[in-house]
Amino acid sequence: MAAGDKITKHNAAVLAADLLDAELLDAELLDAELLDAELLDERSLDEAMLRDAAFNDAELSHSELSNAALDEFVAELRTIGTELRRAAGPADIAHLERMDRRGRLATALGYATAWIAPNPLSAAAVAAGTTTQWMLMHHIGHKGYDKVPGVPAKYTSKVFARGRRRWLDWMDWITPSAWHLEHDHAHHYHLGEDGDPDLLERNTQPLINAPIPRWSKRAILGGFAGVWKWAYYAPSTIGVERQKRQRLPVADAPTSLEMLNPTTEQGRETWKRSLLPNLAIRFALIPACFLPLGPKAARNVLLNVLVADVIANLHGFLVITPSHTAADLYRFEEPADAPGEFALRQILGSANYTTGGDTNDHLHMWLNYQIEHHLWPDLTMLQYQAAQPRLIELCEKYDVPYVQESVLARMAKTFRILDGTDQMLSTKQARHVLSL
Repeated sequence: MAAGDKITKHNAAVLAADLLDAELLDAELLDAELLDAELLDERSLDEAMLRDAAFNDAELSHSELSNAALDEFVAELRTIGTELRRAAGPADIAHLERMDRRGRLATALGYATAWIAPNPLSAAAVAAGTTTQWMLMHHIGHKGYDKVPGVPAKYTSKVFARGRRRWLDWMDWITPSAWHLEHDHAHHYHLGEDGDPDLLERNTQPLINAPIPRWSKRAILGGFAGVWKWAYYAPSTIGVERQKRQRLPVADAPTSLEMLNPTTEQGRETWKRSLLPNLAIRFALIPACFLPLGPKAARNVLLNVLVADVIANLHGFLVITPSHTAADLYRFEEPADAPGEFALRQILGSANYTTGGDTNDHLHMWLNYQIEHHLWPDLTMLQYQAAQPRLIELCEKYDVPYVQESVLARMAKTFRILDGTDQMLSTKQARHVLSL
């Protein structure tokens, strides 16, 4: 975008499309079918996102965005994204199917042995199947495989975990349609802003400001990590969906605690759509299937499933929460106002973990490519492995910081934010902190 061009009111989805030149970020992004017609119609979704992501008219000053380096940086990002999408093919589909088989095999092995006795191996196997389903949902839900030639329909965003396939593809605490809006839209297009529902430093202010020792705050966080998907994330996604549906300001969105209260209409929606289905299938129906082997066998399965859920929660907390929360990552005080600004935010507001190799990446649920994922959310898992070295080289070329450490090191830094020891960096616009 040339210097002096006026940025008119423009929603974040279109801004991202301008940056990424992605066919997948088109008008279909605002189609009601993606969010289930019975919950949000196309008009209400469009208006909600326009309100939340509206950009104020602003003349971009010569000192802020006329630098040719930023234009070149964005152009090279577009080129990389386009080339990676075109490179996706049979190898990506075979890789996806291999990851799917790993998860389903783990689930089968877990349940095949869970009836014998409560044991960590069976529980870990069931948990591995659960986290693999999340991993697949994450990339398929972002349309990572929709345009790959020859992809089976079951691995496309319009089929995977849709309707009754939820029970087969992604049986977890979270409602797929609500997560799509909370994560794919609100989080990705408002990263680090007040409109980001996953801005942990803001969300945990009651704990950060609590007059208790830091060790006790960390103990609370550790306990919370074992239940966070149903205690926080599931109600949060339904809450964001209700906020959009009712056109409420972000500040007036219901809290997770309010969304868990079964005595209210909004709480009953969380229980009906998110919690009760998972409870009924995983914690009642599946153990009941083992009753022919005796009550003890069914009880053993239930105990293993309970432990598996805690393991899956802990695993998810470990690889998800540190991605955007640390003293070396940025929050943003204003909405992005240009494609270059949007791109810089995805880099300055995200961190990667150790990458490389299918086993390592699978253990990280492929969230170790968080920077690449936020720049190009519609890539396949295999293409993220190809994208990273190219992005690192590009960031070095333009002197853009690229943060990567082990997941344990990143979690330690996240805990320092959540216990009040450190604070995240903050700026109005990402380009203000760089020489671009």
